[in-house]
Amino acid sequence: MNIKDFHKLCTDETIQMSDHCYKRCVERKITYDEIKTAILNGEIIEEYPADYPYPSALILECRTGKPLHVVTGLSEDYLWIITAYHPDTDKWESDYKTRKEQDI
Repeated sequence: MNIKDFHKLCTDETIQMSDHCYKRCVERKITYDEIKTAILNGEIIEEYPADYPYPSALILECRTGKPLHVVTGLSEDYLWIITAYHPDTDKWESDYKTRKEQDI
């Protein structure tokens, strides 16, 4: 997976977001423009090539102030926004790229 593949499909015509995802973003005060900016300026920090129905990736963007994670699925014609959230420092290291180990 290459971030440029996500850039190519990051247009208003090709971005798809479920109602559930949209509602969660509203609750989290994350705008559509912030999601697009994250995809266009961020970096892939995790890849999920076996995800169904489309391979997906976790993108991190930090340049706009508050770090943002966006999980996106990639089909031939569409970029599927699965979720977006501000990473929790209880679950992520200070680089927001590395998951903290969970106590069992």
